[in-house]
This record gives sequence, C-alpha cells and structure tokens, in this order.
Amino acid sequence: MYAVVDIAGKQFKVEKDQYLYTPLLDAEAGATVQFDKVLLIDTDGAVQVGSPLIKGATISGRVLEHVKDNKVIIFKKKRRKGYAVKNGHRQNFTKVQIESIQA
Repeated sequence: MYAVVDIAGKQFKVEKDQYLYTPLLDAEAGATVQFDKVLLIDTDGAVQVGSPLIKGATISGRVLEHVKDNKVIIFKKKRRKGYAVKNGHRQNFTKVQIESIQA
C-alpha cells in the first residue's frame, strides 16, 4: 500500500514506516502531523485517484528531528575583472516517519 501526498508544494510517494525528508515543517520533534492533501492511494492494485484530492484520506506521521542538508557552494567569477564571490547554503529539512495511511 502506498500513497502520493502533497507536502508543502512537493509530491512524495509514501509507504507505512518509511522515513521522509520534507521541507521544514512548523512542528516540534516527537509531534504527530497529519497530511490531508492525498492525490493517489494504491491498496494492493486498487488505485484511487483524486480530482485533485481524495476526500477523507489522511496520512499521519511523526516528526523525528529537524536536520540540515549538505552544504552547497555557490562561486561566481568574472575573468579579468577582479570579481569573485563565494557563498554557501544549507537547506533545512524535517525528518518524518509515516505511521499510517487512511483511505
């Protein structure tokens, strides 16, 4: 059994007991979160497709921790001009464990 869910504008294919790195959510570690924007549910070959959402379907998960991604280096340079800029970025994510899928 799996589902396709929209979390913060991004679509994820989720299954029960799966770990998922979502964009940063406004929830504390250990809290339970509900995702109600379910686009598709597959239960042993029987596929339900929403138009655009499936009414009454929810995905529940537990927030495990808030983490940061690896650093990405941004380097800009223009030759013969003396222009060089180095910058870095680390994206914030929330690690969520999917607990149940209700159709």
